[in-house]
Amino acid sequence: MSVWIAFFRGINVGGHNLLPMKALAALMEKSGCEKVQTYIQSGNVVFHSTKRADELEKCISAAVVKAHGFQPRVFLIGTKELKRAIKSNPFPHATENHKSLHLYFLSERPKRPDLKGLNALKAADESFVLTKEVFYLHAPAGIGKSKLAGRAEILLGVAATARNWQTVTKIIAMAEGLS
Repeated sequence: MSVWIAFFRGINVGGHNLLPMKALAALMEKSGCEKVQTYIQSGNVVFHSTKRADELEKCISAAVVKAHGFQPRVFLIGTKELKRAIKSNPFPHATENHKSLHLYFLSERPKRPDLKGLNALKAADESFVLTKEVFYLHAPAGIGKSKLAGRAEILLGVAATARNWQTVTKIIAMAEGLS
């Protein structure tokens, strides 16, 4: 049985795609997931399953469509991958202000990211690093004020979902607790 992390994209944002965490946990349990734990309302879930990642993504997404009428994007990450993303953080000095550091988990490796466009949108105090699996963004003035944050996914050319440093470290602690 493997421990998985599911990051749901676009639920409970701006009054749209409402999905209470208790309902989400129940749906996941009905889909064969065990020891389901959620963290805050933005769709962060840690659980056990014997299913493969592709099976889980389809099964969970289909369950949400059936029960709630919308299909969220589900990003499944193993604990090893999340630990690697945390360990590879290129901005260790930014971890004290957890809201300034965001990790964008990518659906796949970007084939032709628009690095010129990313650099053009970057504010003077912002920094970013792109790896195979994660786009790290340090935005000291705040993610809400960052032009880069709002356009990163388009310029990367792949689907992504972002989590701040505090959320990422809380989720890995939860996942390690299930191991």
